[in-house]
Amino acid sequence: MSQHPAEAVSPTGLHHVRLTVTDIARSKAFYTTLLGSEPVIDQSDHVDEPGVKESQEQFYGGCVFAVGDQILGLRPVAEPGDRFSSTRVGLDHVGIQVESRSDLDKAVERLDADGVPHGEITDIGSMVILSIQDPDDINLELAFPTS
Repeated sequence: MSQHPAEAVSPTGLHHVRLTVTDIARSKAFYTTLLGSEPVIDQSDHVDEPGVKESQEQFYGGCVFAVGDQILGLRPVAEPGDRFSSTRVGLDHVGIQVESRSDLDKAVERLDADGVPHGEITDIGSMVILSIQDPDDINLELAFPTS
């Protein structure tokens, strides 16, 4: 480590998170249900065209959702049958903040209506969470901070 560190950057927040998925149609449908909105950018109809999965400009044949001031992207480049593991180096889970405690109840109703399995709403002290596994087994938490 340098004894003369460079000036640090001044981050203002997380801009985006992109998740690698195995099946873009299945994942897009899941996240549309979970987030209650359609993607703001969607290249998934082109995923099977030559070169699209390698093209940053075409979002790798994936799609992008607006989540408040942040962006959640889906990149369909994982091999079929691959599964996420929170115990490998990298992502543990994605926490998505909701506006109110009642939003968690609404999420349960919507997920139940669409047949999407989920955990129980749980108060862990500093927040109340609802845990959900996406189609590739990526853990998501809808979270309402209580402090």
